[in-house]
Amino acid sequence: MSLQKKTDPRLWWLLGAAAVASLLWLGATFGLIGSAMDAQERQAVLQTVGDRLVLIVLTWAAGMGVIAWGLKRWFDLWVTPSVQLAEEAQVLLKTDVVRALTPKGNAETKVLVGLFNQLVAQREDLRREMDHKVHEAARGIEQEKSRLAALMSELTQSVVVCNLDGRILLYNNRARMQFRALSQAPGVAGGAELIGLGRSVYSVFDRKLVAHALENIQQRMARGAAQPSAQFVTTTPAGQLLRVQMAPVRAPSGGGAEDSSPALTGFVLMLDNITREFEVEAAKDQVLHTLTERSRAALANMQAALDMLDYPDLDAAMRERFLGVIRDETTALSRRIGDLEAGSADSLKTRWPLEDMLGVDFVTAALRRIEVATSVPVSAAEVDGGLWLRIESFSLIQALAYLAGRLSDEFDVRFVQLRLQPAAGSAGKAWLDLIWSGQAMSTETVMSWEMDPMKVGDETLRLTVRDVVERHNGAFWFERERIRHQAFFRFLLPLASPQEQVDAATFVRSDSRPEYYDFDLFKTTEQTRSMDDRLLTELTYTVFDTETTGLNPSQGDEIIQIGAARLVNNKLLRQECFEQLVDPKRPIPPATIPIHGIQPEMVIGQPTIDQVLPAFHAFAQDTVLVAHNAAFDMRFLQLKEGQTGVVFDQPVLDTLLLSAVIHPNQDSHRLEAIAERFNVTVIGRHTAMGDAMVTAEVFLKLIPLLAEKGIHTLGQAREAAQKTYYARIRY
Repeated sequence: MSLQKKTDPRLWWLLGAAAVASLLWLGATFGLIGSAMDAQERQAVLQTVGDRLVLIVLTWAAGMGVIAWGLKRWFDLWVTPSVQLAEEAQVLLKTDVVRALTPKGNAETKVLVGLFNQLVAQREDLRREMDHKVHEAARGIEQEKSRLAALMSELTQSVVVCNLDGRILLYNNRARMQFRALSQAPGVAGGAELIGLGRSVYSVFDRKLVAHALENIQQRMARGAAQPSAQFVTTTPAGQLLRVQMAPVRAPSGGGAEDSSPALTGFVLMLDNITREFEVEAAKDQVLHTLTERSRAALANMQAALDMLDYPDLDAAMRERFLGVIRDETTALSRRIGDLEAGSADSLKTRWPLEDMLGVDFVTAALRRIEVATSVPVSAAEVDGGLWLRIESFSLIQALAYLAGRLSDEFDVRFVQLRLQPAAGSAGKAWLDLIWSGQAMSTETVMSWEMDPMKVGDETLRLTVRDVVERHNGAFWFERERIRHQAFFRFLLPLASPQEQVDAATFVRSDSRPEYYDFDLFKTTEQTRSMDDRLLTELTYTVFDTETTGLNPSQGDEIIQIGAARLVNNKLLRQECFEQLVDPKRPIPPATIPIHGIQPEMVIGQPTIDQVLPAFHAFAQDTVLVAHNAAFDMRFLQLKEGQTGVVFDQPVLDTLLLSAVIHPNQDSHRLEAIAERFNVTVIGRHTAMGDAMVTAEVFLKLIPLLAEKGIHTLGQAREAAQKTYYARIRY
């Protein structure tokens, strides 16, 4: 598609003015001559002219043609070069682009270009000198960043730092890998939709859990705690179980008395994914359990075989000798297996350390685990929000899920509740109740359930409910509430002091550095106004491009690649990209392959568009979409709404239209031409990722130029773009 500029409208205005002036001059001339003639002479002249009117009109039109040609030459030599050079000079003045302007137009304009190039060269010399001085002054800051990186590299957990709105400001590579492992579509673009600077951490964590932990930290800070922290255990939408430790980020103190309690500006999350560890250990325990049971059965068979050897025709002394040896070996083997089994149970009971945990957080995690593991509906009842428990959360949750499952399987219980309250008459203890309505249960049944190895779903553990209770130095019993017609299992658990802090040594060690951080985001907060009223410099953008089988989305052409990058705080995050090939389920025309370079075999086995678009939608969530000639790309996305159920309803900006707003007199607004004007290096042209990167850099150059034209907000940019000539393009 050719995107050439239209003719300068001032040329048409001047040509029209010349035409009107010439007609007025002819009219005035004929009027003057006619006033000096009598009536008969005027009649003769009119008759003579009337017979030759076509010749006069043709002569006038020829004259206007010569005038038009002259005006066009004048514009090409004097006006248009001056306007174009002014626009290009504005780029050099308002951005960090450095390049020499090309002389064009008349001799005087070329001289001015040379002088301007000299001024630009002088400015760059001054800028380099200033940059050198700034670099020298910034060494101290770089050292602080290096220390931060070294410190982060020693942390064993994934670390994520957020502002109070839950927007991610910093994360280390371990967190990056862990978040991608939590993705519901890890096969699409590496699960890149979950973590990134400026992204919301609430795509992984329940907002209420984080808010409650923040409230507890603020309460501790108000009580004067030196190192307040909170923690919770939660399941992610992908079904992973995370143990999360939260610490505050405080505003710098000025040293005065009024700064004795600095304000909270954000929080740090230190994450441990305990799902895999527990699954691995559970699998080991299952193998051990199977081994011991089969070995015990084999020993029983051996004992029976030995008993059968006691026949009278065998020499008594020999038989006795063999039987003694075999019986001794059997006894020793049985003892060793018994010791191994007992040691395994003891190891499992002490494998998970006790931790301080807010009771509400524990109940929330337990509710989710019970529903997932047993499909039994469960709710919370009478949960004291101020209780802190000192527990091993995972085994206790497993015990609750095990008991709920047995209630459902053996007593047809269809609904259970969890209740948490202080233990009456037992200081420093809490009651955790699993409540249900149903038939009576005998004491023998309760004891049997307490002593049997726990089984949750298809998973059998060597731990019993009694083991879990003993691990907590607690108690377990069964009660009935006859008035309410309810029964419950009650756990007596230890309480933890809210002031008690976790030793910092718990978190020290790791193998990654904080490669991705932007502390300027601490300054941003969620805006209550609409997105159109927000400044372009405040917004987060997803700059994207698509490669397709052809140029006709309405006639069956399909997307074969999507590439996208993010702009956060006016910075291009090159490490946070979305790049994915797509199987179009149709042939790729051979004529298009030299353009995008995607061979048919490259897309075979790749995810289809109904798998890729939901992941891309998550990647672009809460951002403004940016593309070059966005109408083309958006048409492809819109045509897939019915198939995928994904609607891209966020605002869209088009660098093609914005370029026409900034530089209406330039000859071309193709991406290559704009990139050349802005001195942006084009790498990977006609690949989705390459074009997205170039578009992103171009867009960053456009933002300050838009501000020069009084365009500061998203709404103003969209309105200005729609007034351009190229906004008429439709697909």
